[in-house]
Amino acid sequence: MLEIIGAGVALVIAIILVLAARQPDICHIARSIFVAAPPERIFPLIDDLKAMNEWNPFATQKGVSNVYSGPERGVGAADDFSGGGSAGRIEIVESTEPSQVALSLRMDRPMRCSNRVEFTIAPQNGGSLVTWDMKGRQPFIGKLFSLVMKPEKMVGGAFEQGLSDLKRLVETAREEAAE
Repeated sequence: MLEIIGAGVALVIAIILVLAARQPDICHIARSIFVAAPPERIFPLIDDLKAMNEWNPFATQKGVSNVYSGPERGVGAADDFSGGGSAGRIEIVESTEPSQVALSLRMDRPMRCSNRVEFTIAPQNGGSLVTWDMKGRQPFIGKLFSLVMKPEKMVGGAFEQGLSDLKRLVETAREEAAE
């Protein structure tokens, strides 16, 4: 009887490992939002990490601390963060005013990984389309974790919240300036 139970447990573990191994090697998440403002009004809130952390849901969590280094904005600006169960570093590696900011994200906790994060700001009639895009290699432990908690759902929701907060911040400032 114990042999049958042991074989059953081994089979379940093997199935889980095979399913994890079949998950994509690259994790890619992207969200976009229309903001009723020109790119020049949005860009400074992304190219400056302190300003970004006013609307970034990963930074606004209770207990998150940030240590900034490098220039105040643009290439080389960096933020070493910890708290809320995560720790790592994000650094601006490309900055093309007013249309694009690319960042290198290194996570140390809850699991080690490296991602490229890009914000693009495309002018559109009456405003701008802002896209938050992240991609990186998914380690095996990440693949295993994604069987239970889908990164697309978990991180995608945070991207949506952040973009919504950015939109509100930019559009509220525009309304206040018009008054």
